[in-house]
Amino acid sequence: MKLQRLASYGPAFVLIVVLLALWELYVRSGQIALTILPTPSAVVVALFENWDVIYPHMVQTMMETVLGLLIATLLGLLLAILLDLSMWARQSIYPVLITSQTIPMIALAPLLLIWFGYDLGPKVIIVTLYCFFPIAVACADGLLGSDPDLMRLMVSMRASRWQILRLVRLPGAMPAFFSGLRIAATYSVTGAIVGEYVGGYQGLGIYMQSSANAHAIVLVFAAIVVTAILSLLLFGLVSLIERIALPWYQGSRQRSFAAKRMG
Repeated sequence: MKLQRLASYGPAFVLIVVLLALWELYVRSGQIALTILPTPSAVVVALFENWDVIYPHMVQTMMETVLGLLIATLLGLLLAILLDLSMWARQSIYPVLITSQTIPMIALAPLLLIWFGYDLGPKVIIVTLYCFFPIAVACADGLLGSDPDLMRLMVSMRASRWQILRLVRLPGAMPAFFSGLRIAATYSVTGAIVGEYVGGYQGLGIYMQSSANAHAIVLVFAAIVVTAILSLLLFGLVSLIERIALPWYQGSRQRSFAAKRMG
């Protein structure tokens, strides 16, 4: 089964290799200047040569990302439970939650810096705002989709509302919760970099901005590679936690996938 899972990533790996090879060939053919679009090989070399400078920026961005994602996970889960338990809260808070996503984060970020300064706090808040919405909405939808048969069984056994939530609704909502968490994990690093772009002392966003101002485009691409790797690692970590926490769901999903392939 593990070999089949690894084999499923084969087409994506081949596509990435082909795209990188075409990129390398296009730039080396002289169609565009290296100072404007560096080759993938030049980006890798620049990454290794400047790793001692990039590393502290990466650590700063990762700290902002992890803290913001953890806070967003806790707040999103609590709000989803509140929306599920109270119809008044769902009718009043849910529209406000949707409306909040229409506010451009790049416009809100300078205000957070004015209010809270240039330290860690504003970046963590921006990451939290980026990640909070998909977690809360996915978990709330998961709670709404609870198995009605199990609900009726718990009611017949005179279970309390909190017992139904703890034993049936929350476990049943976990697949949806982790789906939202995976989406949030991919947004989290971007949120930290947006906060750093607006203002800060250290981080990958600051490094990208200073490199671009110095016309060192190859270093900008090197920082982008680090950003992509961090996002993939966070996505993989969430998937691993889901696999450990929900083995029953992973088994049913694999059986469903195998049935579709056979069909």
